[in-house]
Amino acid sequence: MAEVRVPFLLGHAEIAFLFHVERQTSQRWRTEGTLDEPDLIASGNPYWLLNTVMRLDGEGDRKVDHERLETYKAAIPLGHDLQDKGQLPVVVGIQEAARVLGRDAQAISRWRNRQRIAEADLLVSGSPLWLLETILKDGRQRERTIVASEVTALRAGQRAPQKPRGRRLSPPKARPPRRSPPPAQTFTNDDHEAAVEFLISVLAQGLSVTIKPRP
Repeated sequence: MAEVRVPFLLGHAEIAFLFHVERQTSQRWRTEGTLDEPDLIASGNPYWLLNTVMRLDGEGDRKVDHERLETYKAAIPLGHDLQDKGQLPVVVGIQEAARVLGRDAQAISRWRNRQRIAEADLLVSGSPLWLLETILKDGRQRERTIVASEVTALRAGQRAPQKPRGRRLSPPKARPPRRSPPPAQTFTNDDHEAAVEFLISVLAQGLSVTIKPRP
């Protein structure tokens, strides 16, 4: 039986490795539009075909280290270079595998740690990726539930969007309407109690008081 080939896919860690830059630099290229939109979103993470990434080689001061490129390729002996994302087979991460098998992501992670699910076809930027067919074949062999509707959705290209990065901004809190301060008043020594009551009421409204003694 022929061994299954997998596409060369890269995340931000692999792109940074090829270009001798920090991972944050690759992420900035994406934000700025220098790096094209991802060819694949799996488990909310972005991935690019090698062909897409190589378009950056020689653009401005960006240079691919070809020795590192060969190291990358050698680590994926069954990898092959696709020219277009339309050629991509259905590739899934932990979240998609969980939906296909009717479980949650934590269950898939536990199975992977205990070697109770097929070995990932790729490990990209620290995240496991499988061909959908790998998950289906493994699930049938282990007599696991397979959710046909999820398989159909994935084959139709229906996926969750990329998960947001960074801190979420909280909506601004509504401020209470500002009260107009009460009109200024003048008190004499005979108005001691009234002066105290006025001062207490003004401070209770969160306002400040300036006292200007007069002769």
